[in-house]
Amino acid sequence: MSATADLPKEAILIVNAMSRRGADVFEEARDKLTAAGVRLIDSHAVHEPEEMEPTVKAAIAKAPMVIIGGGDGSLSSNVDFFVGKDTVFAILPLGTANSFAKTLGIGDNLDSAVDAIANGQRRRIDLGMIDGDYFANAAALGLSPLIADTVPHKLKRYLGMFGYMLWAVRVAFKFRPFRLIVTDDERKRHRVWATEARIANGTHHGGVELVESQELDSGDIVIQAVTGRSLIRLAWSWFATLLKLSAKEQTVTEWRGCKLQLDAHPAQKISVDGELVAKTPVTIEIADACIEVAAPRDPNPTG
Repeated sequence: MSATADLPKEAILIVNAMSRRGADVFEEARDKLTAAGVRLIDSHAVHEPEEMEPTVKAAIAKAPMVIIGGGDGSLSSNVDFFVGKDTVFAILPLGTANSFAKTLGIGDNLDSAVDAIANGQRRRIDLGMIDGDYFANAAALGLSPLIADTVPHKLKRYLGMFGYMLWAVRVAFKFRPFRLIVTDDERKRHRVWATEARIANGTHHGGVELVESQELDSGDIVIQAVTGRSLIRLAWSWFATLLKLSAKEQTVTEWRGCKLQLDAHPAQKISVDGELVAKTPVTIEIADACIEVAAPRDPNPTG
């Protein structure tokens, strides 16, 4: 693990009020951060998508630490602005899956996130890159993007992970397996049938620990594929993952490297931390130790 240091005691808070819990907990988060000893230079509840980027950029220019509250998509879409800056990136997990927070060891609890910001430490971590675009935690192709692309907003907002699971059953009937082609660091091409593939900078995806071997400061990116053509096999892989059964290893194949090429036939949409932003073919890279985050002193990931 990389070297760590104390966190700044001054920060700007920015909450995506469009996230699942953002509007409801903005004032609570502000009060708890202040009570924990974090001096808030400013705080913003952002209600319009186009306001998020300029608000974050302005905050980074003024504060030693910027706290962003939202779901995985909000966090990942704003992480680019911290690259090459001295400002610490801190998070409040206010979404549905909160995979990045779980990867960091914060979990999805507001109090634990506030504690990490007030009493935690700096941690320098890697970011993933897809065709030059940074992402914080994980991307996926296959069934997961199909769910993300079609799930009704109200189902996601009010039922959370259970809503995702209900929708997954429905869209599974429309899904077809695909041919996955991975070209590794040594330019060797690997071809497999797959029903899902994850591009992992962190351990969690969809709120579940899927890539146990990965670390946020590993210096590598991981592609993990659920191989085969059967949706029953995919369901079994997820079941084995949830119960942490060793049988999961028989359903997945992994490739690791600094720069990998990824293609699929037919072409597949890619969701990055829950947001559809790319389509195969793509180049997958690791941006080594490129930002500092607020992390707990004793990470204890939850799945």
